[in-house]
Amino acid sequence: MTESTERLLLLVEDDAAFARTLSRSFERRDYTVLHATRLEAVEELLRSHSPAYAVVDLKLEGDATGLACVQALHAHDPAMQIVVLTGFASIATAVEAVKLGACHYLAKPSNTDDIEAAFGRVEGSTEVELTQRATSIKTLEWERIHEMLAETNFNISETARRLGMHRRTLARKLEKQRVK
Repeated sequence: MTESTERLLLLVEDDAAFARTLSRSFERRDYTVLHATRLEAVEELLRSHSPAYAVVDLKLEGDATGLACVQALHAHDPAMQIVVLTGFASIATAVEAVKLGACHYLAKPSNTDDIEAAFGRVEGSTEVELTQRATSIKTLEWERIHEMLAETNFNISETARRLGMHRRTLARKLEKQRVK
């Protein structure tokens, strides 16, 4: 049986402190917040809940990325408002997130106000602030990995093959902490 709550929000974030802070902030705004740290936990929660909203971090623990979670959430309910948060803001991952079903993509740090505003946006805006920071080699590598993951439907072995690297090497790269 699936529970449906108008203000039910699923937070997919593996940083415990950030998740706790964001959860409390949304709860103060009368949301009921569910929390997951990886794709398997998201899939388990979707068996008994139907959130109207989701906030998904792009970089998660384990093999799956936030993009895989966006894909699963959108498949569960195409009307769900999904916002992707990331410390790895890039055009490639933003485009993939939206293609997979996200309604918006925000660079960290973003607060509850930013996220709620993103839930309400259905069209693009010319008011978006442009970043002046140059892209690093590590960030470009990260973007290419995520682009290939999306192309292979998040198949780690096939992604590693296409990128010309060993599967374990790719798994280690995906497990590393945020690229600076």
